[in-house]
Amino acid sequence: MTKNICTGFDPSVLSRRQWLGRFGYGLGSMALAELLQSDSAIAAPSAITPATHFAPKAKRIIFLFQSGAPSQMDLLDYKPKLNEINGQELPASVRMGQRLTGMSAHQASFPLVGSPFKFAQHGESGHWMSDLLPHTAKIADELCVIKSMNTEAINHGPGVTMMQTGSQFPGRPSMGAWSWYGLGSENEDLPAFVVMVSSKRGGQPLTAQLWGSGFLPGKYDGVELRSDKDAVLYLNSPAGIDRASRRKALDRIGELHQLQLEATSDPAIENRISQYEMAFRMQTSIPEVTDISGESKETLALYGDEVTTPGTYAANCLRARRLAQKGVRFIQLYQPGWDQHAGLPGGIKNQCRMTDQPTAGLIQDLKNQGMLDDTLVIWGGEFGRTSYCQGKITANSFGRDHHPRCFTMWMAGGGVNAGHSHGETDEFSYNVVQDGVHIHDLHATILRLMGIDHERLTYRYQGRDFRLTDVHGHVVDQLIA
Repeated sequence: MTKNICTGFDPSVLSRRQWLGRFGYGLGSMALAELLQSDSAIAAPSAITPATHFAPKAKRIIFLFQSGAPSQMDLLDYKPKLNEINGQELPASVRMGQRLTGMSAHQASFPLVGSPFKFAQHGESGHWMSDLLPHTAKIADELCVIKSMNTEAINHGPGVTMMQTGSQFPGRPSMGAWSWYGLGSENEDLPAFVVMVSSKRGGQPLTAQLWGSGFLPGKYDGVELRSDKDAVLYLNSPAGIDRASRRKALDRIGELHQLQLEATSDPAIENRISQYEMAFRMQTSIPEVTDISGESKETLALYGDEVTTPGTYAANCLRARRLAQKGVRFIQLYQPGWDQHAGLPGGIKNQCRMTDQPTAGLIQDLKNQGMLDDTLVIWGGEFGRTSYCQGKITANSFGRDHHPRCFTMWMAGGGVNAGHSHGETDEFSYNVVQDGVHIHDLHATILRLMGIDHERLTYRYQGRDFRLTDVHGHVVDQLIA
């Protein structure tokens, strides 16, 4: 049976539930009782063995998602030509009649606007970065910068959903859920997929469907780690209920669920038992991982002044390192607020003030801990911004609209080609002219770094074998060391 590792489906192999049903409920229930003593029982008939197709370069992922879409030509994609022709019209030969959003499609004019920020090359790699990123500049040689990202999505909802799930349509499993499903968990006391959202940042709504399990079993949902006293909702026991009482209650509920499972063979019941048991263990593990009182002053200083303020991006970056240290497989951070249709110079400056040092601090902290080599860190948003101004350019301000045809992301650690700059856009940062990387290609490459063949990590749903990359995607070998 090992020949089908990570395929997710083989019609010649009976599932455990089917096998138990054929063999008889008497002996089957005995085997089931033993399986339920651990949390390793696979709930779905098409679930897979936690294993890899290739030797993995990365054991875990930290995705620093910059929700709202950072402006590539103001941060990492240096375009001096835009400053030379600032205020001139976007040439029709560059736009080529391509689709625009409803927010700028009816503008009478599309004036190009250069970046007001200064750029310089950094490190031996010579990566170009604006002066908004002084801390990221210090880790330039750790970064593999992808300047040729592209997508079909042009609005936030479909764009964020596409980046998280590989589809513009809601309802598909998120990348973190696929990771958990395909590789299993390294720590039975913590979920393998944890999500944190920076608080009080506004921006586009970020809902739980973005980190949901879709049609995968519900136990692969991402668990949101909040910034208040209840880090995970509904985790703590009610007043007056001690841990021993909680354990007894779960044991009795488990016995009832087992009886129901024997009568119905419903895999959802196994999911429920697994989630109850995980919640019980998390009552101890979550307070431990969120307590940063043992961190040294030197470590805290890496992340900046806001690291001790719950809910900030800096605090979540430190939590991410602590979760990674505990064996959490996929850690997703959401930093909203990059959607600068107007007032971009001030808005992007504020965003970088909050994120630049913590981002660089996380990379340095992972390196100090000896974890960067097998931790893949990803930074980027759902698409890019236009090189033309949305609305009118003023003396001190302007805005940029959504732009899916090219944007910039970077990866670090986890077996990536550090110091490499991949792909190229035209002199307007409007179209990809060399080595384009679609989101499906990015997902295929990320899975490859985790040791998974993206074409073989599948799940049968409604008669079809689904995968994160759908029927698309190619591994970009140049991004891998």
